[in-house]
Amino acid sequence: MFYWIMKHIVVGPILLAIFRPWVVGLERVPREGAVVLASNHLSFIDSIFLPLVVHRRVVFLAKSEYFTGKGLKGWATRVFFQASGQLPIDRSGGKASEASLDTGLRVLRDGGVLGIYPEGTRSPDARLYRGRTGVARMVLEAGVPVIPVAMIGTEKVMPIGTRIPKVRRIGIIIGEPLDFSRFHGLEGDRFVLRSVTDELVYELRALSGQDYVDVYASSVREQRAAQSG
Repeated sequence: MFYWIMKHIVVGPILLAIFRPWVVGLERVPREGAVVLASNHLSFIDSIFLPLVVHRRVVFLAKSEYFTGKGLKGWATRVFFQASGQLPIDRSGGKASEASLDTGLRVLRDGGVLGIYPEGTRSPDARLYRGRTGVARMVLEAGVPVIPVAMIGTEKVMPIGTRIPKVRRIGIIIGEPLDFSRFHGLEGDRFVLRSVTDELVYELRALSGQDYVDVYASSVREQRAAQSG
């Protein structure tokens, strides 16, 4: 109920009126049944606008630090992420990664819509980076279709490191559903996972028009942080 009120009455109408997002392919999101929306990741606000334009509730997996902050700011951040339908996950790896996978699979087994960023983190420079295979494993294990989604111009509204968004129009392109059922039972094969991930990222590249870089975005961000430090 809280999510519905925030999306349809309190926050949603205001944001849609201010930023006026244009959307292509919304009819490709099924009215019911489990599905994965796999999006490129340009800005913090990607997780806000995609759920706003999709008619169903979209659940994203967000890092747990967003839910554990202290004081007024921590409370406000926690409320915001809960209101936008996001679930906390631990990204520290190992057993934490398995728990994150289980959280996503639980959403899909309940027939929900799960939002995922194959790149794993925001692009540091608006280019498209190599996908992490976790999304492929989740799709194959759940046996659900995955729909590629391209966010357009969100990095110009709220670049990395900024707190106040700039008012300008953004776009969202929703592609055709991808069916990977031919790989059923092969979610443990790392070559299959890489093939599925690369095919998905190729579709994202075609939809978004981004330049592609065959390295992980997190590696680039770490290198730049080390150089600036």
